Amino acid sequence: MVKNLQFLQAQKGKRKIAMATGYDYPTAVLLDQTNMDVVLIGDSVGTNVLGYQSEKEVTLDDIIHHTKAVNRGIKNAYIVADLSYQTYTNPDMALTNAKKLLASGANGIKLEGYHPSIIHHLHKNHIEVWAHIGYNAQFHEKAAIQGKSFSQAKQLLTETLHLQEAGAQMVILELVPEEVARAITNKLTIPTIGIGAGRYTDGQVLVIQDLLGITSYQFRHAKKYAELNSDIKSAFENYIKEVKEGIFPTESNFTHMKEEDLSLFDEWMKNKEKVTN
Repeated sequence: MVKNLQFLQAQKGKRKIAMATGYDYPTAVLLDQTNMDVVLIGDSVGTNVLGYQSEKEVTLDDIIHHTKAVNRGIKNAYIVADLSYQTYTNPDMALTNAKKLLASGANGIKLEGYHPSIIHHLHKNHIEVWAHIGYNAQFHEKAAIQGKSFSQAKQLLTETLHLQEAGAQMVILELVPEEVARAITNKLTIPTIGIGAGRYTDGQVLVIQDLLGITSYQFRHAKKYAELNSDIKSAFENYIKEVKEGIFPTESNFTHMKEEDLSLFDEWMKNKEKVTN
């Protein structure tokens, strides 16, 4: 079934929402063949796909490019795309760039940090907007738990309520203590999606490279559901070995000409050599 915002919001208190990042067409096709609810084209594309050192290097054109690719493969899941670093410094800029992402195939857009005025402006212009609080790669230098102290926890809860009031329709909670995420989830009427935020959010999101075990890193907040890093390297090594030893390709990997065409071709080649000589 096609997952829209109303469907996602209706899941709060009923069942958990499953969400993963996706950055390309083949992965999107595979994700859409499952019951994945949401696919995120996040600024994590920078460090996981594009070889950037930081999410801050990701441009809006990068997000647009990958959103278009993902959109070609998605028929059922909800697509949300990130507004990249410094592309929403004021409400009008945010709206202009959000419309570009929607035109590229996103159903909704996500922005990091506490920006109630920008969220309000997007919402009143009929943009389905996701807030993202806690750890924000665009604003924090190092990944670290946010909201550990009483004052920080109180601030996170207060700010999230303000973002909901401003018009946020979903919210990502990243790297916050489970107790804080649970309190926020219970207070909000909109769904929360957690990453490194414990068990009590309304859903979970993982970076696809972490989920599939493509990265060699093991992050505390993530679980590897496959070990594709070693599987892919093994496949490369076997291919290289078989090419160098002449094992690949075999008869099943190529075709032959029909005998009559081959005879004509051979005869033509002989005549061509005579002319050349």
